[in-house]
Amino acid sequence: MKINYITTFIRILITYVLVLHSFSSSAEPIQNTLKIATFDVDATPPIGSSLTYDPMVNNWDLGLRAKGIVILGSGQPIVMCSVDWIGISNDSQDEFKRIMAEAAGTIPSRVVVHAIHQHDAPASDLGAEKLLLKAGLNPIAFDGTYTRDLIKRLGLAISKSISTAVPLTHIGKGEAPVYQVASNRRILGPDGKAKASRTSATRDAALRAEPEGLIDPMVSVISFWTNNKPVAVLSYYASHPQSYYRTGIANPDFPGIARFMRQLAVPDALHIHFNGAGGNLTAGKYNDGAKENRLILAERLADGMKRAWDLTKQEPVKASSIEWNVESVTLKPAQGIEALEVKIKTETPVFVANNLSKLVWLRRLEAGKKIDLSCLTIGNVRILHLPGEPFVEYQLAAKAERPDLFVAVAGYGDYGMGYIGNAVAYAQGGYETGQASGVTAEAEEILMKAIRKLLL
Repeated sequence: MKINYITTFIRILITYVLVLHSFSSSAEPIQNTLKIATFDVDATPPIGSSLTYDPMVNNWDLGLRAKGIVILGSGQPIVMCSVDWIGISNDSQDEFKRIMAEAAGTIPSRVVVHAIHQHDAPASDLGAEKLLLKAGLNPIAFDGTYTRDLIKRLGLAISKSISTAVPLTHIGKGEAPVYQVASNRRILGPDGKAKASRTSATRDAALRAEPEGLIDPMVSVISFWTNNKPVAVLSYYASHPQSYYRTGIANPDFPGIARFMRQLAVPDALHIHFNGAGGNLTAGKYNDGAKENRLILAERLADGMKRAWDLTKQEPVKASSIEWNVESVTLKPAQGIEALEVKIKTETPVFVANNLSKLVWLRRLEAGKKIDLSCLTIGNVRILHLPGEPFVEYQLAAKAERPDLFVAVAGYGDYGMGYIGNAVAYAQGGYETGQASGVTAEAEEILMKAIRKLLL
Protein backbone atom coordinates (compact mmCIF):
# COMPACT_ATOMS: atom_id res chain seq x y z
CA MET A 1 0.00 0.00 0.00
CA LYS A 2 2.87 2.31 0.92
CA ILE A 3 4.56 1.56 -2.41
CA ASN A 4 1.35 2.54 -4.28
CA TYR A 5 1.31 5.93 -2.54
CA ILE A 6 4.91 6.54 -3.52
CA THR A 7 4.23 5.45 -7.11
CA THR A 8 1.20 7.73 -7.32
CA PHE A 9 3.21 10.66 -5.91
CA ILE A 10 5.98 10.09 -8.43
CA ARG A 11 3.47 9.99 -11.28
CA ILE A 12 1.87 13.25 -10.11
CA LEU A 13 5.29 14.87 -9.80
CA ILE A 14 6.30 13.77 -13.29
CA THR A 15 3.01 15.05 -14.70
CA TYR A 16 3.55 18.42 -12.94
CA VAL A 17 7.07 18.72 -14.34
CA LEU A 18 5.86 17.87 -17.83
CA VAL A 19 3.10 20.49 -17.60
CA LEU A 20 5.58 23.11 -16.47
CA HIS A 21 7.91 22.16 -19.31
CA SER A 22 5.01 22.40 -21.74
CA PHE A 23 4.18 25.90 -20.56
CA SER A 24 7.81 27.01 -20.69
CA SER A 25 8.27 25.49 -24.15
CA SER A 26 5.22 27.25 -25.52
CA ALA A 27 6.16 30.55 -23.86
CA GLU A 28 9.77 30.51 -24.99
CA PRO A 29 9.09 31.14 -28.70
CA ILE A 30 6.93 34.16 -27.79
CA GLN A 31 9.85 35.69 -25.91
CA ASN A 32 12.42 34.78 -28.54
CA THR A 33 10.53 35.45 -31.78
CA LEU A 34 11.91 38.98 -32.10
CA LYS A 35 14.60 39.02 -34.79
CA ILE A 36 16.48 41.48 -36.95
CA ALA A 37 17.85 41.14 -40.46
CA THR A 38 20.15 43.55 -42.30
CA PHE A 39 20.68 44.19 -46.00
CA ASP A 40 23.25 46.19 -47.95
CA VAL A 41 23.05 46.62 -51.74
CA ASP A 42 25.20 48.51 -54.24
CA ALA A 43 23.15 51.49 -55.48
CA THR A 44 25.78 52.87 -57.88
CA PRO A 45 24.49 53.12 -61.45
CA PRO A 46 26.74 52.13 -64.37
CA ILE A 47 28.99 54.65 -66.08
CA GLY A 48 27.05 56.37 -68.82
CA SER A 49 23.89 56.64 -66.72
CA SER A 50 22.37 59.99 -65.82
CA LEU A 51 22.91 61.25 -62.32
CA THR A 52 20.51 63.96 -61.16
CA TYR A 53 22.40 66.81 -62.81
CA ASP A 54 25.11 65.30 -65.00
CA PRO A 55 26.03 62.20 -66.99
CA MET A 56 27.95 59.73 -64.85
CA VAL A 57 31.50 59.52 -66.15
CA ASN A 58 33.21 57.49 -63.45
CA ASN A 59 33.00 55.69 -60.10
CA TRP A 60 34.59 56.85 -56.85
CA ASP A 61 36.47 54.75 -54.31
CA LEU A 62 33.28 54.57 -52.23
CA GLY A 63 30.13 53.75 -54.17
CA LEU A 64 26.51 54.46 -53.37
CA ARG A 65 24.67 52.04 -51.07
CA ALA A 66 21.11 51.10 -50.15
CA LYS A 67 21.12 49.79 -46.58
CA GLY A 68 18.49 48.80 -44.12
CA ILE A 69 17.00 46.54 -41.50
CA VAL A 70 14.00 44.25 -41.18
CA ILE A 71 12.43 43.81 -37.73
CA LEU A 72 10.57 40.54 -37.37
CA GLY A 73 8.42 39.08 -34.63
CA SER A 74 6.29 42.05 -33.57
CA GLY A 75 3.30 41.93 -35.89
CA GLN A 76 3.99 42.21 -39.58
CA PRO A 77 7.67 42.86 -40.43
CA ILE A 78 8.99 46.43 -40.44
CA VAL A 79 11.48 47.53 -43.11
CA MET A 80 13.60 50.69 -42.86
CA CYS A 81 15.93 51.61 -45.74
CA SER A 82 18.32 54.47 -46.47
CA VAL A 83 19.67 55.11 -49.99
CA ASP A 84 22.62 57.24 -51.14
CA TRP A 85 20.46 59.05 -53.72
CA ILE A 86 19.29 62.64 -53.97
CA GLY A 87 15.61 61.72 -53.62
CA ILE A 88 13.02 59.01 -54.25
CA SER A 89 9.60 60.37 -55.15
CA ASN A 90 5.98 59.54 -55.85
CA ASP A 91 5.55 56.41 -58.01
CA SER A 92 9.11 55.30 -57.21
CA GLN A 93 8.28 55.34 -53.51
CA ASP A 94 5.27 53.13 -54.27
CA GLU A 95 7.33 50.64 -56.24
CA PHE A 96 10.22 50.47 -53.77
CA LYS A 97 7.76 49.82 -50.94
CA ARG A 98 5.69 47.30 -52.90
CA ILE A 99 8.63 45.08 -53.83
CA MET A 100 10.35 45.41 -50.47
CA ALA A 101 7.11 44.62 -48.64
CA GLU A 102 6.56 41.51 -50.76
CA ALA A 103 10.11 40.36 -50.04
CA ALA A 104 9.71 40.88 -46.30
CA GLY A 105 6.21 39.41 -46.09
CA THR A 106 4.64 42.64 -44.92
CA ILE A 107 2.56 45.56 -46.27
CA PRO A 108 3.89 48.74 -47.95
CA SER A 109 2.78 51.01 -45.09
CA ARG A 110 5.27 49.20 -42.82
CA VAL A 111 8.16 50.03 -45.17
CA VAL A 112 10.04 53.35 -45.27
CA VAL A 113 12.57 54.41 -47.91
CA HIS A 114 14.68 57.51 -47.28
CA ALA A 115 17.36 59.23 -49.33
CA ILE A 116 20.43 60.86 -47.78
CA HIS A 117 20.31 63.53 -50.54
CA GLN A 118 23.86 63.43 -51.92
CA HIS A 119 23.93 65.41 -55.19
CA ASP A 120 26.38 63.34 -57.25
CA ALA A 121 23.77 60.59 -57.22
CA PRO A 122 20.57 59.57 -59.01
CA ALA A 123 17.07 60.88 -58.51
CA SER A 124 14.13 58.52 -58.92
CA ASP A 125 10.52 59.21 -59.92
CA LEU A 126 8.87 56.65 -62.18
CA GLY A 127 5.87 58.96 -62.52
CA ALA A 128 8.11 61.71 -63.89
CA GLU A 129 9.64 59.24 -66.33
CA LYS A 130 6.18 58.32 -67.59
CA LEU A 131 5.18 61.96 -67.97
CA LEU A 132 8.31 62.84 -69.96
CA LEU A 133 8.00 59.84 -72.26
CA LYS A 134 4.35 60.69 -72.89
CA ALA A 135 5.46 64.20 -73.90
CA GLY A 136 8.00 62.72 -76.32
CA LEU A 137 10.96 63.88 -74.23
CA ASN A 138 14.11 62.14 -73.06
CA PRO A 139 13.64 61.32 -69.34
CA ILE A 140 17.39 61.87 -68.69
CA ALA A 141 17.65 62.02 -64.86
CA PHE A 142 14.29 60.26 -64.52
CA ASP A 143 15.20 57.27 -66.67
CA GLY A 144 13.92 54.43 -64.50
CA THR A 145 16.07 51.63 -65.89
CA TYR A 146 18.47 51.55 -62.97
CA THR A 147 15.70 52.27 -60.45
CA ARG A 148 13.96 49.05 -61.49
CA ASP A 149 17.20 47.13 -61.28
CA LEU A 150 17.93 48.39 -57.76
CA ILE A 151 14.41 47.65 -56.57
CA LYS A 152 14.66 44.09 -57.86
CA ARG A 153 18.01 43.53 -56.15
CA LEU A 154 16.72 45.05 -52.90
CA GLY A 155 13.84 42.58 -52.93
CA LEU A 156 16.23 39.67 -53.40
CA ALA A 157 18.56 40.98 -50.69
CA ILE A 158 15.72 41.37 -48.20
CA SER A 159 14.44 37.85 -48.86
CA LYS A 160 17.93 36.45 -48.36
CA SER A 161 18.55 38.51 -45.21
CA ILE A 162 15.42 37.20 -43.53
CA SER A 163 16.68 33.64 -43.89
CA THR A 164 19.70 34.60 -41.78
CA ALA A 165 17.94 36.91 -39.29
CA VAL A 166 19.31 36.86 -35.75
CA PRO A 167 17.61 37.34 -32.37
CA LEU A 168 16.98 40.95 -31.38
CA THR A 169 17.54 41.13 -27.63
CA HIS A 170 18.60 44.72 -26.88
CA ILE A 171 18.39 48.23 -28.24
CA GLY A 172 21.03 50.89 -27.63
CA LYS A 173 20.71 54.67 -27.77
CA GLY A 174 23.21 57.46 -27.56
CA GLU A 175 23.63 61.03 -28.78
CA ALA A 176 26.35 63.64 -28.94
CA PRO A 177 26.89 67.05 -30.53
CA VAL A 178 28.60 67.34 -33.90
CA TYR A 179 30.91 70.33 -34.08
CA GLN A 180 31.30 72.67 -37.06
CA VAL A 181 29.34 70.82 -39.71
CA ALA A 182 25.74 72.08 -39.98
CA SER A 183 24.72 75.72 -40.27
CA ASN A 184 21.43 77.35 -41.17
CA ARG A 185 21.36 78.23 -44.86
CA ARG A 186 18.76 81.00 -44.58
CA ILE A 187 20.34 84.37 -43.78
CA LEU A 188 17.77 86.98 -42.68
CA GLY A 189 18.16 90.73 -43.09
CA PRO A 190 17.25 93.46 -40.57
CA ASP A 191 13.69 93.45 -41.94
CA GLY A 192 13.26 89.78 -41.05
CA LYS A 193 13.21 88.75 -44.72
CA ALA A 194 15.53 86.18 -46.27
CA LYS A 195 18.42 88.06 -47.87
CA ALA A 196 20.68 85.16 -48.88
CA SER A 197 20.97 81.38 -48.98
CA ARG A 198 24.18 79.92 -47.56
CA THR A 199 24.61 77.00 -49.92
CA SER A 200 26.54 73.81 -49.21
CA ALA A 201 29.75 75.30 -50.61
CA THR A 202 29.71 79.01 -49.71
CA ARG A 203 32.55 80.94 -51.28
CA ASP A 204 31.37 84.32 -50.00
CA ALA A 205 33.40 84.94 -46.84
CA ALA A 206 30.80 87.39 -45.51
CA LEU A 207 28.08 84.74 -45.64
CA ARG A 208 30.36 82.21 -43.97
CA ALA A 209 30.98 84.74 -41.22
CA GLU A 210 27.28 84.96 -40.41
CA PRO A 211 26.21 83.15 -37.20
CA GLU A 212 25.68 79.41 -37.35
CA GLY A 213 21.96 79.97 -36.86
CA LEU A 214 19.30 77.49 -35.79
CA ILE A 215 20.42 73.86 -36.14
CA ASP A 216 20.08 70.59 -34.26
CA PRO A 217 23.71 69.86 -33.34
CA MET A 218 23.00 66.33 -32.10
CA VAL A 219 23.68 63.09 -33.91
CA SER A 220 21.43 60.32 -32.61
CA VAL A 221 22.70 56.73 -32.74
CA ILE A 222 20.33 53.79 -32.28
CA SER A 223 21.77 50.28 -32.23
CA PHE A 224 20.24 46.81 -32.37
CA TRP A 225 21.92 43.95 -30.54
CA THR A 226 21.98 40.19 -30.19
CA ASN A 227 23.00 40.00 -26.53
CA ASN A 228 26.46 41.65 -26.45
CA LYS A 229 26.96 41.78 -30.21
CA PRO A 230 25.84 44.84 -32.22
CA VAL A 231 24.00 43.92 -35.40
CA ALA A 232 23.00 47.31 -36.84
CA VAL A 233 23.85 50.92 -35.96
CA LEU A 234 21.52 53.64 -37.28
CA SER A 235 22.67 57.27 -37.16
CA TYR A 236 20.54 60.39 -37.63
CA TYR A 237 21.95 63.87 -38.33
CA ALA A 238 20.31 66.86 -39.99
CA SER A 239 22.21 68.67 -42.74
CA HIS A 240 22.52 68.81 -46.49
CA PRO A 241 25.27 66.25 -47.19
CA GLN A 242 27.29 68.08 -49.86
CA SER A 243 30.91 69.21 -49.70
CA TYR A 244 31.30 69.69 -53.48
CA TYR A 245 29.42 68.16 -56.41
CA ARG A 246 28.55 68.33 -60.14
CA THR A 247 31.60 66.12 -60.78
CA GLY A 248 29.84 63.40 -62.79
CA ILE A 249 31.37 60.88 -60.38
CA ALA A 250 28.85 59.08 -58.20
CA ASN A 251 29.87 59.28 -54.55
CA PRO A 252 28.25 59.31 -51.06
CA ASP A 253 29.97 62.55 -49.99
CA PHE A 254 30.97 63.25 -46.41
CA PRO A 255 28.17 61.33 -44.62
CA GLY A 256 29.10 58.23 -46.61
CA ILE A 257 32.74 58.60 -45.61
CA ALA A 258 31.78 59.12 -41.95
CA ARG A 259 29.56 56.04 -42.12
CA PHE A 260 32.46 54.03 -43.60
CA MET A 261 34.79 55.21 -40.82
CA ARG A 262 32.33 53.98 -38.23
CA GLN A 263 31.90 50.71 -40.13
CA LEU A 264 35.66 50.16 -39.84
CA ALA A 265 35.61 51.03 -36.14
CA VAL A 266 32.66 48.74 -35.28
CA PRO A 267 32.86 46.07 -38.00
CA ASP A 268 30.39 43.56 -36.52
CA ALA A 269 27.41 45.85 -37.16
CA LEU A 270 26.00 47.25 -40.39
CA HIS A 271 26.12 51.06 -40.23
CA ILE A 272 23.15 52.87 -41.77
CA HIS A 273 22.84 56.66 -41.91
CA PHE A 274 19.72 58.79 -42.23
CA ASN A 275 19.55 62.50 -42.98
CA GLY A 276 17.34 64.31 -40.50
CA ALA A 277 15.16 67.35 -41.10
CA GLY A 278 17.97 69.17 -42.87
CA GLY A 279 16.12 71.12 -45.53
CA ASN A 280 17.35 74.50 -44.31
CA LEU A 281 20.76 73.33 -43.11
CA THR A 282 24.05 73.05 -45.00
CA ALA A 283 27.75 72.91 -44.19
CA GLY A 284 28.09 76.33 -45.84
CA LYS A 285 29.50 78.18 -42.84
CA TYR A 286 32.32 75.64 -42.60
CA ASN A 287 32.82 74.86 -46.27
CA ASP A 288 34.06 77.11 -49.07
CA GLY A 289 34.00 74.25 -51.57
CA ALA A 290 37.66 73.26 -51.19
CA LYS A 291 37.90 69.54 -51.90
CA GLU A 292 39.94 68.96 -48.76
CA ASN A 293 36.85 69.88 -46.74
CA ARG A 294 35.09 66.64 -47.68
CA LEU A 295 37.42 64.69 -45.37
CA ILE A 296 37.31 67.37 -42.67
CA LEU A 297 33.49 67.35 -42.56
CA ALA A 298 33.47 63.54 -42.61
CA GLU A 299 35.88 63.37 -39.69
CA ARG A 300 33.79 65.83 -37.69
CA LEU A 301 30.59 63.87 -38.30
CA ALA A 302 32.34 60.56 -37.55
CA ASP A 303 33.70 62.07 -34.33
CA GLY A 304 30.15 62.91 -33.22
CA MET A 305 28.98 59.43 -34.18
CA LYS A 306 31.81 57.89 -32.12
CA ARG A 307 31.03 59.94 -29.04
CA ALA A 308 27.33 59.05 -29.37
CA TRP A 309 28.32 55.38 -29.69
CA ASP A 310 30.58 55.61 -26.63
CA LEU A 311 27.63 57.00 -24.64
CA THR A 312 25.26 54.27 -25.82
CA LYS A 313 23.12 52.63 -23.16
CA GLN A 314 21.56 49.25 -23.86
CA GLU A 315 18.13 48.08 -22.76
CA PRO A 316 16.38 44.73 -23.26
CA VAL A 317 13.73 44.81 -25.97
CA LYS A 318 10.55 42.73 -26.18
CA ALA A 319 8.08 42.28 -29.00
CA SER A 320 5.42 43.93 -26.87
CA SER A 321 7.48 47.14 -26.67
CA ILE A 322 7.50 47.64 -30.46
CA GLU A 323 4.81 49.57 -32.30
CA TRP A 324 4.49 50.97 -35.81
CA ASN A 325 2.10 53.84 -36.38
CA VAL A 326 1.20 55.76 -39.54
CA GLU A 327 -0.52 59.11 -40.06
CA SER A 328 -1.58 59.97 -43.61
CA VAL A 329 -1.81 63.66 -44.48
CA THR A 330 -2.93 65.85 -47.37
CA LEU A 331 -0.71 68.90 -47.87
CA LYS A 332 -1.90 71.99 -49.72
CA PRO A 333 -0.04 72.46 -53.03
CA ALA A 334 1.73 75.70 -53.82
CA GLN A 335 0.52 77.88 -56.68
CA GLY A 336 2.22 77.58 -60.04
CA ILE A 337 2.92 73.84 -60.08
CA GLU A 338 0.55 73.41 -63.03
CA ALA A 339 2.84 75.62 -65.14
CA LEU A 340 5.52 72.93 -64.98
CA GLU A 341 3.67 70.94 -67.62
CA VAL A 342 4.61 73.55 -70.20
CA LYS A 343 8.03 74.35 -68.75
CA ILE A 344 9.32 70.80 -69.11
CA LYS A 345 9.58 71.46 -72.86
CA THR A 346 11.41 74.79 -72.55
CA GLU A 347 13.50 74.70 -69.36
CA THR A 348 16.92 73.14 -68.77
CA PRO A 349 17.38 69.52 -67.69
CA VAL A 350 18.55 70.77 -64.27
CA PHE A 351 15.32 72.73 -63.83
CA VAL A 352 13.28 69.68 -64.83
CA ALA A 353 15.24 67.44 -62.45
CA ASN A 354 14.62 69.85 -59.58
CA ASN A 355 10.94 70.50 -60.19
CA LEU A 356 9.08 67.90 -62.21
CA SER A 357 8.33 65.65 -59.24
CA LYS A 358 6.15 68.43 -57.82
CA LEU A 359 3.85 68.14 -60.83
CA VAL A 360 3.68 64.36 -60.42
CA TRP A 361 2.92 64.85 -56.72
CA LEU A 362 0.12 67.31 -57.60
CA ARG A 363 -1.46 64.80 -59.98
CA ARG A 364 -1.32 62.13 -57.29
CA LEU A 365 -2.83 64.56 -54.80
CA GLU A 366 -5.68 65.25 -57.21
CA ALA A 367 -6.20 61.48 -57.49
CA GLY A 368 -6.67 61.26 -53.72
CA LYS A 369 -3.26 59.94 -52.74
CA LYS A 370 -1.93 61.05 -49.36
CA ILE A 371 1.54 61.27 -47.85
CA ASP A 372 2.43 58.96 -44.97
CA LEU A 373 4.30 59.95 -41.84
CA SER A 374 5.28 57.02 -39.64
CA CYS A 375 6.88 56.34 -36.29
CA LEU A 376 8.66 53.30 -34.91
CA THR A 377 8.27 52.88 -31.16
CA ILE A 378 10.70 50.67 -29.25
CA GLY A 379 10.29 51.23 -25.53
CA ASN A 380 11.10 54.90 -24.94
CA VAL A 381 12.73 55.30 -28.38
CA ARG A 382 10.82 56.96 -31.20
CA ILE A 383 12.05 57.09 -34.80
CA LEU A 384 9.98 59.56 -36.80
CA HIS A 385 9.87 59.38 -40.61
CA LEU A 386 9.07 62.58 -42.53
CA PRO A 387 8.60 63.36 -46.24
CA GLY A 388 10.26 65.95 -48.45
CA GLU A 389 13.04 68.27 -47.37
CA PRO A 390 11.66 69.34 -43.98
CA PHE A 391 13.13 72.29 -42.12
CA VAL A 392 14.99 71.59 -38.88
CA GLU A 393 12.19 73.30 -36.95
CA TYR A 394 10.13 70.11 -37.36
CA GLN A 395 12.88 67.98 -35.85
CA LEU A 396 13.39 70.34 -32.93
CA ALA A 397 9.64 70.56 -32.34
CA ALA A 398 9.31 66.76 -32.34
CA LYS A 399 12.06 66.45 -29.73
CA ALA A 400 10.54 69.24 -27.63
CA GLU A 401 7.13 67.56 -27.84
CA ARG A 402 8.44 64.52 -25.95
CA PRO A 403 11.54 65.46 -23.94
CA ASP A 404 10.94 62.32 -21.87
CA LEU A 405 11.68 60.13 -24.91
CA PHE A 406 14.68 59.48 -27.15
CA VAL A 407 13.45 60.92 -30.46
CA ALA A 408 15.32 60.52 -33.76
CA VAL A 409 14.09 62.01 -37.04
CA ALA A 410 14.60 60.86 -40.62
CA GLY A 411 13.71 63.31 -43.38
CA TYR A 412 13.83 62.89 -47.17
CA GLY A 413 11.16 60.20 -47.40
CA ASP A 414 8.82 60.84 -50.33
CA TYR A 415 10.74 63.65 -52.05
CA GLY A 416 7.92 64.69 -54.39
CA MET A 417 6.91 68.00 -52.79
CA GLY A 418 10.45 69.33 -52.27
CA TYR A 419 11.16 71.70 -49.39
CA ILE A 420 8.71 71.83 -46.48
CA GLY A 421 9.30 75.02 -44.51
CA ASN A 422 7.79 76.08 -41.22
CA ALA A 423 4.96 78.60 -41.53
CA VAL A 424 6.94 81.78 -40.81
CA ALA A 425 9.55 80.89 -43.45
CA TYR A 426 6.99 81.36 -46.24
CA ALA A 427 6.44 84.96 -45.14
CA GLN A 428 10.20 85.51 -44.97
CA GLY A 429 10.70 84.48 -48.60
CA GLY A 430 13.88 83.01 -49.98
CA TYR A 431 14.83 80.15 -52.29
CA GLU A 432 13.72 77.28 -50.08
CA THR A 433 10.12 78.46 -49.67
CA GLY A 434 9.77 79.85 -53.18
CA GLN A 435 9.66 77.70 -56.27
CA ALA A 436 11.70 74.99 -54.53
CA SER A 437 8.76 74.21 -52.24
CA GLY A 438 5.66 72.46 -53.53
CA VAL A 439 3.61 73.20 -50.41
CA THR A 440 2.37 76.24 -48.49
CA ALA A 441 2.64 77.66 -44.97
CA GLU A 442 -0.33 75.48 -43.96
CA ALA A 443 2.03 72.50 -44.02
CA GLU A 444 3.29 73.28 -40.52
CA GLU A 445 -0.08 72.89 -38.81
CA ILE A 446 -0.87 69.70 -40.75
CA LEU A 447 2.49 68.05 -40.14
CA MET A 448 2.73 69.04 -36.48
CA LYS A 449 -0.72 67.62 -35.80
CA ALA A 450 0.39 64.31 -37.30
CA ILE A 451 3.75 64.39 -35.46
CA ARG A 452 2.03 64.95 -32.11
CA LYS A 453 -0.27 61.98 -32.70
CA LEU A 454 2.64 59.74 -33.68
CA LEU A 455 4.61 60.70 -30.58
CA LEU A 456 1.80 59.99 -28.11
